[in-house]
Amino acid sequence: MELSNRDKVLTMIGVMLAMFLGALDQTIVSTALPKIVEDLQGLDRYAWVATTYLLASTVLVPIYGKLADMYSKKNIELWAVSLFLIGSMLCGLAGEFGSLPLLGDGMTQLIIFRAVQGLGGAGLFSLAFIIVADLFPPNVRGKYQGFIGATFGIASVLGPWIGGLLTDYGGSIIPGIEGWRWIFYVNLPFGILALWFISTKMPKLLPRGEKRRLDYVSAFFLVTALVPLVLALQLNKTTYPWGGTVTLSLLVLAAVMLALFIFNSLRSTNPILDLSLFKNRVFTTANLAGFLLGAGFLCLIIFLPLFLVNVLGVSATRSGLSILPLSMAMVFGAIMSGQLVSRIGRYKELMLGGGIVLAIGMFLLSSMSIDTAYWQVTLFMVICGIGVGPSLPLYTLAIQNAVDVRKLGQATSASQFFRQIGGTIGAAIMGTVLATSLSASFSNAALPGNSAGAGFDLEGVRRGGLEQIGPGIEANFDKLYTSLAEAIKNNDTEALNQVLSTSPLPAEAQAGIKQGLQFAGSSPQATETFLNELKTRFDDQAKELTDEVTLTVKTGFATSIAKIYRYLFFLVIAGIIMTAFIPQLELRKSNHAAPAVEM
Repeated sequence: MELSNRDKVLTMIGVMLAMFLGALDQTIVSTALPKIVEDLQGLDRYAWVATTYLLASTVLVPIYGKLADMYSKKNIELWAVSLFLIGSMLCGLAGEFGSLPLLGDGMTQLIIFRAVQGLGGAGLFSLAFIIVADLFPPNVRGKYQGFIGATFGIASVLGPWIGGLLTDYGGSIIPGIEGWRWIFYVNLPFGILALWFISTKMPKLLPRGEKRRLDYVSAFFLVTALVPLVLALQLNKTTYPWGGTVTLSLLVLAAVMLALFIFNSLRSTNPILDLSLFKNRVFTTANLAGFLLGAGFLCLIIFLPLFLVNVLGVSATRSGLSILPLSMAMVFGAIMSGQLVSRIGRYKELMLGGGIVLAIGMFLLSSMSIDTAYWQVTLFMVICGIGVGPSLPLYTLAIQNAVDVRKLGQATSASQFFRQIGGTIGAAIMGTVLATSLSASFSNAALPGNSAGAGFDLEGVRRGGLEQIGPGIEANFDKLYTSLAEAIKNNDTEALNQVLSTSPLPAEAQAGIKQGLQFAGSSPQATETFLNELKTRFDDQAKELTDEVTLTVKTGFATSIAKIYRYLFFLVIAGIIMTAFIPQLELRKSNHAAPAVEM
């Protein structure tokens, strides 16, 4: 029975709501992590909370696509949403009942439950575009996929801000429940609403063609190839460098298992990913372009907040809200491109136009410096957002329009996977570029306070922003003053010399203190006057050093992030060149099987 337009729209609402929650959970946890590790005492496992979710949600995307070609898409979507909600509830409960058998302490529980969440989240991403493809033919599908792309863009950008908001103020919702737990509990009512829309309004969407047994061997090889690959990319490169034993071992294991996956897939009658799809020119070129642009997109939203916080001085909690112009521009670009492609029946020109606009935005971002004004960064964000918007829905649309509908799930999930893995690889490489560039910048500048031991903490600055500099330096000067004052009041020359020998003060300043001590010791009043003068001098020195370090940090971050956007500019240019090779096909007016476009 043909589904009414009203039921199609209601189905879309449920799918978009589920996808929004899945995409949101990729970034919402980031701003809450400091509070989470404080409560659960898990600083040593800090990164794994995000890594396990990303790992599960990336690895299972191709498998969900294959399942969508074999079983009812409605049942798979209901399963994915339910699994995601179970994972969300368990994440919120992590550590509430102390250490548990097999699950360990609260931090270990959270890491395990985030993986459960990710297993469901993988289905929310891939199935959104697959279900839209089943509901609407290609000639009108663009405008609906534009809404899906806009949903993903909003969730990706707003996640950090919402996470910070719930962490800071969520504790007042129900006394006794920590605010960070609400970043997981908030999924429940919206997820249940999504389940209602899907269960009551979505048709079964049964697969087209012959139903076969799932190739579990291919699935095993694929998972065991992608898990070490994503882990190698996500591990902290300060601890696990690219040339280190752990990273290289993971990459070699991934390569071996990928080779076995390809070998098995070529022999299988029903592989997880039909490799004959790569003979399709649209599939291959669009996925290569999506891989490159996916790296550009993720790096765009990762490194912009760093510039806002560490160069422009925007507070860490406001940085997520500060990139709202990027989010809104992405929404506009995604919706407008979807509407236009449905009206004009062509997609390639819009994809090229979006890529060019994105390249212009990246070029402008690469010119940023410490003198760049906030309004300029906002303008650059808007330009980039308008350029990114078309890339989310249109590359998938081009692929769906070119492949046999019996392989629609595999082809669509492959599009999502290549974009996601491109972002993961891009972020890992650019993160290394940032660390190397910052290290070189601060080393060349002979960064004061860091080498001199005046209380400057680079990692603290990277997490909390420029406002972390002053308190660290002032605290160290206050500590030094307290030790000196105690030695001076007790007329303890040995203690005074010991304090001065370990202080960051230059030799002439130390000589001045020793000389002044001779006069200060003549009377209690003279000693008090000398100490007041010394405190004033230390306060002035702390302020001067704070200003000097702040300028050095701003310059270092501005130079390093501008360099990253220079690299991303050329990456986007490569994506545009690849897009130029995508064949322009007429958009089909029905969901019938389409002939492959051979290489």
